[in-house]
Amino acid sequence: MIIRKNVLSLAIPIMIEQTFVMLLGVCNTMMAGHIGKEAVSAIGMVDSINVLFISFFSALSVGATVVVAQNIGRKNIKRANETARQAIMSGIIISTLITLLIWIFRVPIINVLYGSAEALVKLDAKLYIEFTLLTYPFIAVEQIANGILRGCGDTKTPMHITIFMNCINIILGYMLIYGMNINFLGTNIGFPSLGIMGAAIAIAVARLIGTALIIFVLARGTKIIKIRKIFPFKFDVEIQKGIFNIGIPAGVEQLLFNGGKLIVQVFIVTMGTISIASNSVAGSVFTMGNVPGNALTLAATALVGQHIGRGDVKEAKSVLIYLAEFATVSSLIMGIIFVPLASVISSLYTNNAAVIHLSASLIRINAFAMLIWPLSFIFSAGLKGAGDTKYTMITSVIGMWIFRIITGYLLGVKLGLGVNGIWLGMYIDWIVRGILYCFRLHGDKWYRHKVI
Repeated sequence: MIIRKNVLSLAIPIMIEQTFVMLLGVCNTMMAGHIGKEAVSAIGMVDSINVLFISFFSALSVGATVVVAQNIGRKNIKRANETARQAIMSGIIISTLITLLIWIFRVPIINVLYGSAEALVKLDAKLYIEFTLLTYPFIAVEQIANGILRGCGDTKTPMHITIFMNCINIILGYMLIYGMNINFLGTNIGFPSLGIMGAAIAIAVARLIGTALIIFVLARGTKIIKIRKIFPFKFDVEIQKGIFNIGIPAGVEQLLFNGGKLIVQVFIVTMGTISIASNSVAGSVFTMGNVPGNALTLAATALVGQHIGRGDVKEAKSVLIYLAEFATVSSLIMGIIFVPLASVISSLYTNNAAVIHLSASLIRINAFAMLIWPLSFIFSAGLKGAGDTKYTMITSVIGMWIFRIITGYLLGVKLGLGVNGIWLGMYIDWIVRGILYCFRLHGDKWYRHKVI
């Protein structure tokens, strides 16, 4: 495979950034895991809920990335700047409304979705969701701002800010989860262990600081993008239409996709705390091993968007196929690393032998299945960059609701394969969507969309 330096110069900083995004959650899960299997189960359950609603912000970020990228491709810098301002304001409004709504129904949500979980697990989950949902507006602004910068071709700034956020989270998380007692000049300075509450506070503080930094960067300005002022603000209907024409289908896709994952999580909850904890650990390791793939999906959206903005369809398709090949090779390398170390990695999260055994099994199976992941997710991200979000929405619904949920239920619950059956259903979903995306790229409908 030929190395494309121009593609890698954009993709490598995203890989580094995504590594630290992954570490932000993984470190919390590892530290909380040593509090007990109930804590790691609670974090996994709440994160399934958080991902469902954060998908709205991710969708707005995709809309902003595509519109900004295509404007940059057309060298319309003024329009790109106004798009940034419009997207951030929309993100603030939507995330605030979602935060208020979830706060009102936070306890019923836990009880309805995870009523069969152990009492201590539900108690931890209720505590963790209260802190994390208050950070939704920070997540929204940060994701949209990062998407704007990527659309401009600036992937280093999000990388630097994310690294700094992660350092804060790890240091503060360790201090708050386990407690500290420091002797400074003969004076004892310390505070007690806050357990799972400490994990939630640490990630909230990290997100707050990250949001403040990214807003400062956009206000100060880069070579391309600069938000001079938010107020007085007036909605630009044409720009908002462009953002939401991409964002709404992408948002519905993410909502239905993550809603399906939440249903699958409910299946797992009925299997007991060992299965819940093992699924959380294996899911965290999966995120760790898939850092290159997730990074390349972000690069695919930005790069395809810029090439489509220039009217260069041939190069857009060429770059997308290259990124899929690159992600496949990366997945193979990560799989070779993780298979022999599966039990060792699982033991970093917990001391429970049953959880280590089951999660290690999931990690090994997933290492081989990851080779089919790029066709489903890299191609999907590239199609979004071209504005083909309705097709990706439909295929995502088909893959998740017809194949992953039904197959996962039959294999995992009815046939008694447990969490292993749930994950096999996920792999069938990947295969189906990958095939559908390959057929789409052979035609010309995927790039015939008016975004700007």
